[in-house]
Amino acid sequence: MEHHNRDATLTAHRAAWVRMAWVPVLLGWVLGCGAQLLQSGLWSAGHYAVAAAAGGVGLLLAGWRARPGGWWMAAVAAAVLGWGQVGWRAADMAGRLWPAALDGSVWQARWQVVDLPRQHPHGHAVRVQVLALQAVGSTPAAPPPLPIDVWLHQRDDRTQTPAPWPGQIWQGQLRLRQVQGSANPRGFDAAAWGWRQGLAAQATTVGAPAWVRDEPWAYPVARARAAVRESMRQRLAQRFDAATVGLLVALVTGDQASIPAPGWDVIRATGVAHLVAISGLHVTMFAAAAVLALGRLWRAWGRRRPTLLLRWPAPTVAASAGLALATAYAVFAGWGIPAQRTLLMLAIVLGLRLGGRSWPWPVTWLTALAAVLLIDPWAWLQAGFWLSFVAVAVLFGQGWDVLLGAGWGERWRAAALQLWRSQWVVTLALAPLLLAWFGQVSLVGLLANLLAVPWVTWGITPLALLGVAVPVVLDAAAWLAQALWWALERMAAWPGAVWHRPVVPWPLAALATLGAYVLVQRWPWLWRAWGALLLWPALAWRVPTPAPGTFEVLLPDVGQGSAAIVRTARHTLVFDTGPPLGQRSAAERVLLPQLRALGARVDAVVISHDDSDHASGASRLFQAWPRAQRWHSSPAALGDPTEVLPCRAGGAWTWDGVPFTFIHPPPDGVPAGDNERSCVLVVGQGEAAAVLPGDIPATVEQAIVAAYPRLRAGLLVAAHHGSRTSTSDVWLDTLRPRVVAIQAGAGNRYGHPHPQVLQRVQARGIDVVSTQRCGAITWRSAAPRQWDCARDGRAFYWQAGATALTAAVPAASATRE
Repeated sequence: MEHHNRDATLTAHRAAWVRMAWVPVLLGWVLGCGAQLLQSGLWSAGHYAVAAAAGGVGLLLAGWRARPGGWWMAAVAAAVLGWGQVGWRAADMAGRLWPAALDGSVWQARWQVVDLPRQHPHGHAVRVQVLALQAVGSTPAAPPPLPIDVWLHQRDDRTQTPAPWPGQIWQGQLRLRQVQGSANPRGFDAAAWGWRQGLAAQATTVGAPAWVRDEPWAYPVARARAAVRESMRQRLAQRFDAATVGLLVALVTGDQASIPAPGWDVIRATGVAHLVAISGLHVTMFAAAAVLALGRLWRAWGRRRPTLLLRWPAPTVAASAGLALATAYAVFAGWGIPAQRTLLMLAIVLGLRLGGRSWPWPVTWLTALAAVLLIDPWAWLQAGFWLSFVAVAVLFGQGWDVLLGAGWGERWRAAALQLWRSQWVVTLALAPLLLAWFGQVSLVGLLANLLAVPWVTWGITPLALLGVAVPVVLDAAAWLAQALWWALERMAAWPGAVWHRPVVPWPLAALATLGAYVLVQRWPWLWRAWGALLLWPALAWRVPTPAPGTFEVLLPDVGQGSAAIVRTARHTLVFDTGPPLGQRSAAERVLLPQLRALGARVDAVVISHDDSDHASGASRLFQAWPRAQRWHSSPAALGDPTEVLPCRAGGAWTWDGVPFTFIHPPPDGVPAGDNERSCVLVVGQGEAAAVLPGDIPATVEQAIVAAYPRLRAGLLVAAHHGSRTSTSDVWLDTLRPRVVAIQAGAGNRYGHPHPQVLQRVQARGIDVVSTQRCGAITWRSAAPRQWDCARDGRAFYWQAGATALTAAVPAASATRE
């Protein structure tokens, strides 16, 4: 009896210790997972396995001994366990990445489609699993172990290949590369995205692939999503616009790529992106409806068989079945982070209620956060992760009062008041994070969400889901969605709808987020005033600008095209706007994010000539900065020639002590060819000058040298992306640049930069740098022999591709330098 009492006392003591240590353990786990992502390189999987095992043993020992104050040991052990298991998974992932030595090589392959295909201008993009590879020719290294997941771009426009479908197996030739997109100070990070998605490589089809067979039992969820998406498109596409159809498809299947680019502009401008994702609101609504309906059905059935209610009470059955149905909906709709977070929190709350217990909301919130990181530790890197959990923390902290015993009128008033307060609270609380991630905040977002949240949550989404089974109901959902688009488009068009700010550094953003959280709490105003003070550093932040008399040139990584951003102390000029990139342009996807992040006001735009790789998307810059002065070699090409000045040799002005001078084309007798009449701009003077030459050939270079024999340069941008017809010997001998910068796409089909150009430059002892290797290039007149590379600033292993793991194949340059 005494032994039994001692065991019971020890068990109760350990249970109390676990309750006390639960929060520190969760915090340790979360911080350990996050700390591993800060590594610049990875160790071997064995090292991480040892660390994870040590952390696990330490956690078990701390729980077994259950000493008072031992929670900190448990927290440290949990941090080591989290760090080790994330590192082990990362090392395994790094070992499956496509080696740089094989970048651009062609392989005979067999692959299976595993997800929804997406349409792009030249065919389809889809996630596939490569099952077999055979080299076409000799290769310097072996591929990673198969199977591997690959992001495939299938060219359908030239081969008339049918669209891929989940479960299908294809074969053909693939050109495989590392998942490395453009590298710019701001904007989309393809390498980090590929890591989060578990992609080993990206590929494009070479020639027409051949269909092998279909496996209907493979990837049933993806096949069901594809079938529902196709059915919805076929029914709605003829009567409703693409944005309306895309919104409904996104709400039902989670395929956000169905929304066209203009629709996303409206969504971002009005701050309703969280409604387009399968958000917590949608999952909660679905779960609540399922619990209510199933509870009533089970009670009705229980009246006929009372023993059922005694064995399985209606609340238990309804909660369990409702959660299962909500999980099925979230999985069907793509299993995004907001859906994961909501389901985990619902599972915790429902489980506690069924057990007659409750947790404080921070414990529930932290448990869900830790569980999401267990599923996907690289969720740390996603804006949606932070926005989702911060928004929920803010709402939980408000402590809403539910008027269960009130009448319907009072309930509606309370619901309207809660909607109002929740929206302005979340709008304010998330503003610092939005500025840190995107550099903008929607000023019409509060009004747009007051309209869109109930409209989407209780109107469009239920009807769209029901419309999958009853097509007539889908039409009603489409009419509601079209009405919502009408309202959102007008809000997005209001002057000042979006507030743009320079991108805030993360320490200031964290401080401002804490300040916003304090400011929206129901605390005394004296306490909340401290929150306002914490907001001030982020609001006052300004990006440093060059000193008067000096300037800075940013050559962004725009692929196979040209663009440059020139900044002085108080002015900004854009020279060329880059090529088209998919459904958008480099101006939209690269230049605008860079300019917004810098807090720049564009004062002038120069379009050197009319080629699409230099002028695509110029209208987007003119729309963003309508007062910017415009120059073009052929003004009529930009529309109204009265608003565009011709760039002609001798045209000059000075900003902040920095001279700007056009030296081509000549004022009389403009050359006939597009490349020949490119604007050539010289910024600065002497050995601290930068020369931006467009696509001029060697004949024009010789003419400029004859007219300006004393022309010198610190930075010379290689004309025509390093083509052998430009950057001639006489051009280099006259300008004597310190640095030659080349803007060209990695693995481009033109072979730029040409080996002869590189030989000319290197033979003269001139430093050469290219966006292929460097990513975006930043050069400053104050230090003309130095430059910064965007890729060099990527300090984390998940940005480094196959070079992250010491044991991986050594990276070889993908350029011809």
